[in-house]
Amino acid sequence: MMTSTVNSRWLVLEILLKITKDGEYSHIVLKEVLDQYQYLDKKERAFITRAVNGTLERMIEIDYIINQFSKVKVNKMKPVIRTILRSGVYQLKYMDSVPASAVCNEAVKLAVKKGFVNLKGFVNGVLRSISKNIESITYPSKDDVIQYLSVRYSLPEWMVEQWISEYGLELTEQMGAAFLEEKPTTIRCNLSLVSREELLKELKEEEVTVAERPELPYAFAISGYDYVAKLGSFQSGHFYIQDISSMQVAEWANPKKGDYIIDVCAAPGGKAIHLAEKLAGTGAVIARDLTDYKVSLIRENIDRSRLTNIEAVRWDAAEYDEAAKEQADIVIADLPCSGLGVLGRKTDLKYKMTPKQQEELVKLQRSILAVVHAYVKPGGRLLYSTCTIHKGENEENTRWFLAEHPEFVLMKEQQMFPGKDQGDGFYIAMFERKKEV
Repeated sequence: MMTSTVNSRWLVLEILLKITKDGEYSHIVLKEVLDQYQYLDKKERAFITRAVNGTLERMIEIDYIINQFSKVKVNKMKPVIRTILRSGVYQLKYMDSVPASAVCNEAVKLAVKKGFVNLKGFVNGVLRSISKNIESITYPSKDDVIQYLSVRYSLPEWMVEQWISEYGLELTEQMGAAFLEEKPTTIRCNLSLVSREELLKELKEEEVTVAERPELPYAFAISGYDYVAKLGSFQSGHFYIQDISSMQVAEWANPKKGDYIIDVCAAPGGKAIHLAEKLAGTGAVIARDLTDYKVSLIRENIDRSRLTNIEAVRWDAAEYDEAAKEQADIVIADLPCSGLGVLGRKTDLKYKMTPKQQEELVKLQRSILAVVHAYVKPGGRLLYSTCTIHKGENEENTRWFLAEHPEFVLMKEQQMFPGKDQGDGFYIAMFERKKEV
């Protein structure tokens, strides 16, 4: 029978293989495994989370280190061996509480258990060499700024080039550093059910560490909990997990009582629920998304919020809905994007995204905006948002939209940057449809 330590590392290996080999999304796989292994000790769950996210977060740097000590380069290794080494190097370099001998020994056991007995000496040799030289590893010269920033912050080189070109060197480095910082979970108090003071008291009774967020009175940062879904305050719908920058959408929209709101790409429902809450029992929010799965996520969150003025509906945002023409006071278009603003939470996105995919996303965003703008009443508002840092998907789309639809005026826009502004990298543009003369 495996010891719990081996079991934890085995789970880390399996999760990482699903993400890096099978292409699954890190936040989904990790949540599924932690849901399945709720019985594990809090420390073990924390180890699994940190080892998975940390390995992904630092993977370019880790590969650079491995390639200095291995005759076989990372891209030529078998996926299992590559993944065992990556996780081992992360533990050696960034998890001080884990003894180097344990990292090496457990990595060898994993190789054997996975059927690579003939490679256990290779795994052991590479990790022990790195362990002995961990303090004297050489990094790229700062003279080669693209490679230096790529390795230092584990960002693909194309991304570093794009950001330097669009935002400059200083901000690019600031963002790279911000993505690697450990962040607490940000939550929004459901003011329709509890006051902020009641939620604070409840969380403290549940032994959750809580810090107030100065940006918004109903926002808090929480840490020190084991499993958020176990908290009674979460189960009761007293708060919703949402980033500060994402909360700004409802703040900007500033709905008035009785408004009719359509959120065209709403899953998992945070912005739509926030808007329904702001309507204080009046009006209606229609939260739409493309698939039954996404709609079920929205419904689950609506049920927990206990709001009655919001409904989840399956509808493809790119498909025109004649019945919705000029019906909405507010349309929320938080559209599919490259997600480069949330790399601190979705650590694998930077390895999945490409410039070509970004171009395809710009086309998709424009095709959806070309449809959903029609739902806005004269005098109503359209809010376009993304969780990315890319002018093509953000400011350039805004310029395109204004040129294509002169019946709209831009009220305001903002690109938020991690490390410079609070929260994730996020973009919002708010348009108003001119009133008919």
